[in-house]
Amino acid sequence: MEKTTLNANSLGTVESIIMGIAGTAPAYSIEITSSTIIGTAGTLSPASILVCGLIMFGIAFAFINLNRSMANAGTSFAWVSTVFGRVLGFFAGWALLVLCCVFMVSAMIPAANATLLIFKPELMNNVHYVTIIAAFWLTFVSAVVVKGIKLTSYVQVAMTIVEAVILFIIIVAAFLMFASAPQHAFTWAWFSPFEFTPKLFANAALVSIFFYYGWDVTMNLSEETKDPTRTPGRAAFWSMVFLMAFFLVFIVVTLLALSDAEIQHYNTNIIFAIANKALGPTWGYVAIIAVLLSTVGTVETQMLQFTRTLFAKGRAGALHHRYSRLHPRWNTPHIAIFFIWIVGLLLLFISSYLPTINVILQDSITAIGFQICFYLGLTGLACAWYYRGELTTGMWRAITHVIWPATSGVFLFFIAIYSIPTFDVVTNVVGMGGIAIGAIPLFLNRRNIWRPAAVERDLKIVQR
Repeated sequence: MEKTTLNANSLGTVESIIMGIAGTAPAYSIEITSSTIIGTAGTLSPASILVCGLIMFGIAFAFINLNRSMANAGTSFAWVSTVFGRVLGFFAGWALLVLCCVFMVSAMIPAANATLLIFKPELMNNVHYVTIIAAFWLTFVSAVVVKGIKLTSYVQVAMTIVEAVILFIIIVAAFLMFASAPQHAFTWAWFSPFEFTPKLFANAALVSIFFYYGWDVTMNLSEETKDPTRTPGRAAFWSMVFLMAFFLVFIVVTLLALSDAEIQHYNTNIIFAIANKALGPTWGYVAIIAVLLSTVGTVETQMLQFTRTLFAKGRAGALHHRYSRLHPRWNTPHIAIFFIWIVGLLLLFISSYLPTINVILQDSITAIGFQICFYLGLTGLACAWYYRGELTTGMWRAITHVIWPATSGVFLFFIAIYSIPTFDVVTNVVGMGGIAIGAIPLFLNRRNIWRPAAVERDLKIVQR
């Protein structure tokens, strides 16, 4: 009989926490998104990150609670299917698959840029060279992931520790140097959500949400942890605590250290600019190493999310069964990994024909933000509906199981819908079209479409 379960008992709490942190890619997120959020919200950027962090905590509670009852590598796909039916469940999982593919372009390009900046800086703006280096990194990550979750976790832990040490030194140095002579005079109003106009807040929120995306990989790895119903939840909670604190601190450091003109000039090299200004040129290049490690790390976790979701959909019958096949030696969904590797290379090739690297990054980030809102919003609402009976069992359970997840889910859908009129054609095609095209595999698979019982069977297999 063909094996349908992943390597259990492979990850502990510490490894899972590091996976959650790496999934959000602290250095990468700061590097790519800081200039965009500050350009949108100015000195209210900390407030936007704070509020969206609290919203994301509501989604984190949704994942924690649903995972405790229904641990499954398919996460949103499995849970939304169980609560709201197979069609919405299919699209929740499909949105995650699409955004992981798009993310390959938006993440691999900075990795290639960082590599070229270290070895051949004059080639940084050459789209074709960037594409070749990005393809190399994607191939390297794919090779690591296919070899098994233990090797993947060891590589991730090593990269994340080095990244964290570098970022900590830069933060401390920047505070010591710029706190007394800041480029932007500090005030506690930076953290006040009441300073926003509705339009400004909505515009900033979609960017801020992107900061936090990726921590939920801890749940996709639930079947490979030592305690599937508890370890991923603890990892998600502490990952969110760390990430919220880190992003708030670093965005404040950015405002203290760099002027508006410098932020605009350095654009997607913010950490390099701060390190160079606070510690000198050598540390500027050390900062690039941190960004490179962070970027490669988040591509690794994205590949884990994609392949585990595809594996779960194949196992449940929502997509072809081939995607649920496990390698006889490494016990990884090797066909799913091969598939995302090929798709990633194809998207990188297509992106090489766009005019500039900045166009690729900007369109990718906005489209991904929309897709994040869609699948996380559905999960928040699914949790609230599944646990609706908890409204009468106590204030804390009512808040964490129903009210907070539901509020977060509604907020994410509001932000997504509000932002649609601001999208250009490319963003609309990638963001909404990427989700809508899921109707094709859903239609083609209609005769072999899974039943809720298939998902429930998988849940029982995992919890065994």
